[in-house]
Amino acid sequence: MAKKLEITLKRSVIGRPESQRVTVKTLGLKKTYQTVVQDDNPAIRGMINKISHLLAVREINE
Repeated sequence: MAKKLEITLKRSVIGRPESQRVTVKTLGLKKTYQTVVQDDNPAIRGMINKISHLLAVREINE
């Protein structure tokens, strides 16, 4: 079974550096408390680590 990650934007990007804003947008998040499901791979994990203070992440098995 492929692992997936449920990623929720918990904090606003207002006042954050541009690189963090771009990372949030690249993950597919546009609004606060929006949730997206992404595949679990090293690229996504790296983006999550970069902005972990803004996110809530949960692993799901599908």
